[in-house]
Amino acid sequence: MENNMKDKNTPKIPSPLLSFVPVMVLVGLLACTIRIFGGDTLDGASQIVLLTSAAVCCLIAICRCGIRWKTIETAIVSNISGVSPALLILLLIGALSGSWMVSGVIPTLVYYGIKIIHPDFFLVTTCIICALVSVMTGSSWTTIATVGIALFGIGRVQGFHEGWIAGAIISGAYFGDKVSPLSDTTVLASSVTGTPLFQHIRYMMITTVPSMAVTLAIFLIAGFSRETSPSLEIGAFMDALSGAYHISLWLLTVPLVMVVLIVRKISPVITLFLSAMAAGFAALVFQPELLHRISGLDVHSVSSLFKGLIMTFYDNTQIETGNATLNELAETHGMSGMLNTVWLIICAMCFGGSMTASGMLAGITSIFLRFMKRTAGTVSATVASGIFLNICTADQYLSILLTGDMFKNVYKQKGCESRLLSRTIEDGVTVTSPLIPWNTCGMTQATVLGVSTFTYLPYCFFNLISPLMSIIVAATGYKIKKVMTERCIID
Repeated sequence: MENNMKDKNTPKIPSPLLSFVPVMVLVGLLACTIRIFGGDTLDGASQIVLLTSAAVCCLIAICRCGIRWKTIETAIVSNISGVSPALLILLLIGALSGSWMVSGVIPTLVYYGIKIIHPDFFLVTTCIICALVSVMTGSSWTTIATVGIALFGIGRVQGFHEGWIAGAIISGAYFGDKVSPLSDTTVLASSVTGTPLFQHIRYMMITTVPSMAVTLAIFLIAGFSRETSPSLEIGAFMDALSGAYHISLWLLTVPLVMVVLIVRKISPVITLFLSAMAAGFAALVFQPELLHRISGLDVHSVSSLFKGLIMTFYDNTQIETGNATLNELAETHGMSGMLNTVWLIICAMCFGGSMTASGMLAGITSIFLRFMKRTAGTVSATVASGIFLNICTADQYLSILLTGDMFKNVYKQKGCESRLLSRTIEDGVTVTSPLIPWNTCGMTQATVLGVSTFTYLPYCFFNLISPLMSIIVAATGYKIKKVMTERCIID
């Protein structure tokens, strides 16, 4: 009798086929909304789709698997709590991008960048610059929101397609995010697998360097194979830029402040806040006329300066410069422009939490374990599982943790060192996160650059090549030797 009661109260594990139902609902509804709403899907349609898919998951979990709502609710709350620091950083990035634009920091970087960077080498230079900055900062988000926006403006003026520009920026930024010892994803991947940090970074170079080399070669060839913009168009843009903003090398002290804070390992939240405040002070000194115009007040006074400055941080700002390209570049959205992304992330966490609590995520990933017979199959299954978790959980941090926990014992049983797992996690999870529209990284980069994920996805060569390179290297057996027990161990 007691055993029968216990069996009734014990939740059932959903089958892999049943576990795929919410995912199929998500993919189907997203396909419909993208077709109908186009570029406006992030304004609310995608959020409704994610909540609907989460509701389907909860319905199956409660009715078919006997899982209590409280269990699912706890998992959802935990998921949202886990990304709360990222939400705060996202809002601060909105304030940072708005203040850096209005203060003249980004226009100054664009002005001198156009003079220095030759169009033929623009894409490869952009990728290298973002890689270097990201290695130094350890953050792809900060790199893209600062240097990335400036390089995006330069590329637009030089006539490059926005997908190519965003692809070069993201490829470089995620190279640095992947290998920098300051990167939270790098530290997380090494710690969750029990791999020493610098051993993890050194071993990643086996797949990362070839991936980056191929990426740079593609961008170099693409730069030489295109026609450059007419010099008259660039000249008109430069005139409009210098006419709309007070261009000064002194403005570059603002990025310098951010670099100093990063080098001193100050918290990202504090660093972004102080960098935005420094840009606000620069706006008061160098661009007071712009602040008066943004305020919309008729009388130029301290009140109009204060109102314009505060609006720079949180509101949409449109500055008429007389040049259509510059008008698009100069438009900012501040913290309010990030609210749709924040809303989307919360809805994505609801879907991820319900999939985790219901056991459906584990049910689906168990399918990948069947392919883990040889080293190449093990690595392929890890990469595929990591990408799938990126799709379902919509968060790279959660995907790294789940992939590491799921495969750690499997790699041990197969006699593989932990650094093979840590490298594969970075190749399969970290770099693919910005390629998924509803992932926190995909949403952020699309919002910051103003380019849809599907537009830049085909041009993020580093992010596309890295997972494949991880599988190819494993298939060749490079730096992987068999021991006497016929189990794989890294040399």
